[in-house]
Amino acid sequence: MRFYLSVFLAFVSFNVLAGSDAQASQASQDPAALKAQLQDYYFDAARRGDVPMLETFIEAGYFLDTRDGKGYTALILAAYHGQGAAVERLLAAGADACAQDQRGNTALMGAIFKGEVQIARTLLAANCSPDQRNGAGQTAAMYAGLFKRVELLDALKAKGADMNAEDPLGNSATRLASGEIRTAAPR
Repeated sequence: MRFYLSVFLAFVSFNVLAGSDAQASQASQDPAALKAQLQDYYFDAARRGDVPMLETFIEAGYFLDTRDGKGYTALILAAYHGQGAAVERLLAAGADACAQDQRGNTALMGAIFKGEVQIARTLLAANCSPDQRNGAGQTAAMYAGLFKRVELLDALKAKGADMNAEDPLGNSATRLASGEIRTAAPR
Protein backbone atom coordinates (compact mmCIF):
# COMPACT_ATOMS: atom_id res chain seq x y z
CA MET A 1 0.00 0.00 0.00
CA ARG A 2 2.94 2.31 0.70
CA PHE A 3 3.88 2.02 -2.96
CA TYR A 4 0.43 3.03 -4.17
CA LEU A 5 0.31 5.87 -1.67
CA SER A 6 3.65 7.34 -2.75
CA VAL A 7 2.80 7.06 -6.45
CA PHE A 8 -0.72 8.32 -5.89
CA LEU A 9 0.55 11.37 -4.03
CA ALA A 10 2.88 12.17 -6.90
CA PHE A 11 0.00 11.87 -9.32
CA VAL A 12 -2.41 13.89 -7.23
CA SER A 13 0.17 16.68 -7.33
CA PHE A 14 0.52 16.22 -11.07
CA ASN A 15 -3.26 16.18 -11.62
CA VAL A 16 -3.87 19.22 -9.47
CA LEU A 17 -1.29 21.11 -11.50
CA ALA A 18 -2.92 19.82 -14.68
CA GLY A 19 -6.41 20.71 -13.42
CA SER A 20 -7.89 17.21 -13.04
CA ASP A 21 -7.98 16.80 -9.26
CA ALA A 22 -11.53 15.38 -9.43
CA GLN A 23 -10.24 12.38 -11.38
CA ALA A 24 -7.43 11.84 -8.86
CA SER A 25 -9.89 12.12 -5.98
CA GLN A 26 -12.18 9.52 -7.55
CA ALA A 27 -9.28 7.11 -8.11
CA SER A 28 -8.20 7.44 -4.46
CA GLN A 29 -11.52 5.89 -3.41
CA ASP A 30 -11.30 2.85 -5.73
CA PRO A 31 -8.11 0.72 -5.72
CA ALA A 32 -8.87 -0.78 -9.15
CA ALA A 33 -9.41 2.69 -10.61
CA LEU A 34 -6.18 3.85 -8.99
CA LYS A 35 -4.26 0.95 -10.48
CA ALA A 36 -5.73 1.64 -13.93
CA GLN A 37 -4.99 5.36 -13.65
CA LEU A 38 -1.40 4.72 -12.57
CA GLN A 39 -0.92 2.35 -15.47
CA ASP A 40 -2.33 4.96 -17.88
CA TYR A 41 0.05 7.60 -16.52
CA TYR A 42 2.97 5.19 -16.76
CA PHE A 43 2.31 4.29 -20.39
CA ASP A 44 1.60 7.91 -21.29
CA ALA A 45 4.92 8.97 -19.75
CA ALA A 46 6.70 6.36 -21.87
CA ARG A 47 4.96 7.48 -25.07
CA ARG A 48 5.79 11.14 -24.40
CA GLY A 49 9.33 10.45 -23.18
CA ASP A 50 8.60 12.04 -19.81
CA VAL A 51 11.73 10.77 -18.03
CA PRO A 52 11.05 12.64 -14.75
CA MET A 53 7.63 10.98 -14.52
CA LEU A 54 9.15 7.59 -15.36
CA GLU A 55 11.73 8.26 -12.65
CA THR A 56 8.87 8.71 -10.16
CA PHE A 57 7.57 5.26 -11.07
CA ILE A 58 11.06 3.74 -10.90
CA GLU A 59 11.76 5.27 -7.48
CA ALA A 60 8.38 4.04 -6.20
CA GLY A 61 9.20 0.48 -7.26
CA TYR A 62 6.55 0.25 -9.95
CA PHE A 63 6.73 -2.98 -11.98
CA LEU A 64 8.48 -1.77 -15.12
CA ASP A 65 7.26 -4.61 -17.32
CA THR A 66 3.58 -3.94 -16.68
CA ARG A 67 1.60 -4.59 -19.87
CA ASP A 68 -1.38 -2.88 -21.41
CA GLY A 69 -4.25 -4.64 -23.19
CA LYS A 70 -2.11 -5.26 -26.29
CA GLY A 71 0.81 -6.58 -24.29
CA TYR A 72 2.87 -3.41 -24.75
CA THR A 73 5.35 -2.49 -22.04
CA ALA A 74 6.55 1.03 -21.38
CA LEU A 75 9.83 0.12 -23.09
CA ILE A 76 8.03 -1.05 -26.24
CA LEU A 77 5.96 2.15 -26.29
CA ALA A 78 8.97 4.42 -25.71
CA ALA A 79 10.95 2.70 -28.47
CA TYR A 80 8.06 2.82 -30.94
CA HIS A 81 7.44 6.51 -30.24
CA GLY A 82 11.09 7.50 -30.63
CA GLN A 83 11.74 8.36 -27.00
CA GLY A 84 15.44 7.52 -26.74
CA ALA A 85 16.04 9.00 -23.28
CA ALA A 86 13.06 7.08 -21.90
CA VAL A 87 14.33 3.86 -23.50
CA GLU A 88 17.75 4.35 -21.93
CA ARG A 89 16.30 5.12 -18.48
CA LEU A 90 13.93 2.15 -18.54
CA LEU A 91 16.72 -0.18 -19.62
CA ALA A 92 19.03 1.18 -16.91
CA ALA A 93 16.28 0.56 -14.34
CA GLY A 94 15.91 -3.06 -15.45
CA ALA A 95 13.04 -3.08 -17.96
CA ASP A 96 12.99 -6.29 -20.02
CA ALA A 97 14.30 -5.53 -23.51
CA CYS A 98 13.25 -9.00 -24.68
CA ALA A 99 9.58 -8.59 -23.68
CA GLN A 100 7.12 -9.29 -26.47
CA ASP A 101 3.67 -7.83 -27.05
CA GLN A 102 0.66 -10.04 -27.84
CA ARG A 103 1.84 -10.39 -31.44
CA GLY A 104 5.34 -11.29 -30.30
CA ASN A 105 6.94 -8.02 -31.36
CA THR A 106 9.72 -6.53 -29.25
CA ALA A 107 10.86 -2.97 -28.58
CA LEU A 108 13.69 -3.59 -31.07
CA MET A 109 11.24 -4.62 -33.79
CA GLY A 110 9.15 -1.50 -33.09
CA ALA A 111 12.19 0.77 -33.28
CA ILE A 112 13.27 -0.80 -36.57
CA PHE A 113 9.76 -0.51 -38.01
CA LYS A 114 9.60 3.19 -37.09
CA GLY A 115 13.12 3.93 -38.35
CA GLU A 116 14.45 4.77 -34.89
CA VAL A 117 17.99 3.64 -35.69
CA GLN A 118 19.70 5.01 -32.57
CA ILE A 119 17.07 3.47 -30.29
CA ALA A 120 17.45 0.17 -32.14
CA ARG A 121 21.22 0.34 -31.57
CA THR A 122 20.62 0.95 -27.87
CA LEU A 123 18.28 -2.05 -27.71
CA LEU A 124 20.78 -4.22 -29.59
CA ALA A 125 23.13 -3.84 -26.63
CA ALA A 126 20.62 -5.72 -24.44
CA ASN A 127 21.08 -9.40 -23.77
CA CYS A 128 18.34 -10.66 -26.11
CA SER A 129 18.60 -13.24 -28.85
CA PRO A 130 19.07 -11.51 -32.20
CA ASP A 131 16.91 -14.28 -33.68
CA GLN A 132 13.93 -13.80 -31.34
CA ARG A 133 10.77 -14.30 -33.43
CA ASN A 134 7.36 -12.68 -33.30
CA GLY A 135 4.07 -14.53 -33.77
CA ALA A 136 4.46 -14.39 -37.56
CA GLY A 137 7.89 -16.03 -37.33
CA GLN A 138 9.74 -12.81 -38.17
CA THR A 139 12.98 -11.63 -36.60
CA ALA A 140 14.38 -8.15 -36.06
CA ALA A 141 16.76 -8.79 -38.97
CA MET A 142 13.79 -9.52 -41.22
CA TYR A 143 12.28 -6.18 -40.17
CA ALA A 144 15.59 -4.45 -40.90
CA GLY A 145 15.73 -6.11 -44.33
CA LEU A 146 12.13 -5.30 -45.19
CA PHE A 147 12.45 -1.64 -44.20
CA LYS A 148 15.93 -1.28 -45.74
CA ARG A 149 17.67 -0.47 -42.46
CA VAL A 150 21.02 -1.63 -43.85
CA GLU A 151 23.04 -0.15 -40.98
CA LEU A 152 20.99 -2.23 -38.54
CA LEU A 153 21.34 -5.37 -40.64
CA ASP A 154 25.10 -5.11 -40.21
CA ALA A 155 24.74 -4.60 -36.45
CA LEU A 156 22.34 -7.54 -36.15
CA LYS A 157 24.69 -9.73 -38.16
CA ALA A 158 27.58 -8.69 -35.88
CA LYS A 159 25.45 -9.72 -32.89
CA GLY A 160 25.00 -13.17 -34.45
CA ALA A 161 21.63 -12.85 -36.18
CA ASP A 162 20.99 -15.51 -38.81
CA MET A 163 20.49 -13.51 -42.01
CA ASN A 164 19.19 -16.61 -43.80
CA ALA A 165 16.59 -17.65 -41.20
CA GLU A 166 13.18 -17.78 -42.89
CA ASP A 167 9.68 -16.92 -41.78
CA PRO A 168 6.83 -19.32 -42.73
CA LEU A 169 6.55 -17.62 -46.13
CA GLY A 170 10.21 -18.21 -46.93
CA ASN A 171 11.34 -14.61 -46.39
CA SER A 172 14.78 -14.07 -44.90
CA ALA A 173 16.55 -10.85 -43.94
CA THR A 174 18.84 -11.29 -46.94
CA ARG A 175 15.94 -11.77 -49.38
CA LEU A 176 13.94 -8.91 -47.92
CA ALA A 177 16.92 -6.56 -48.07
CA SER A 178 17.34 -7.36 -51.75
CA GLY A 179 13.67 -6.56 -52.42
CA GLU A 180 12.51 -10.14 -52.82
CA ILE A 181 9.33 -10.48 -50.78
CA ARG A 182 7.36 -13.69 -50.65
CA THR A 183 3.67 -13.40 -49.86
CA ALA A 184 2.84 -17.09 -50.07
CA ALA A 185 4.61 -20.12 -48.66
CA PRO A 186 7.04 -21.79 -51.09
CA ARG A 187 5.79 -25.01 -52.66
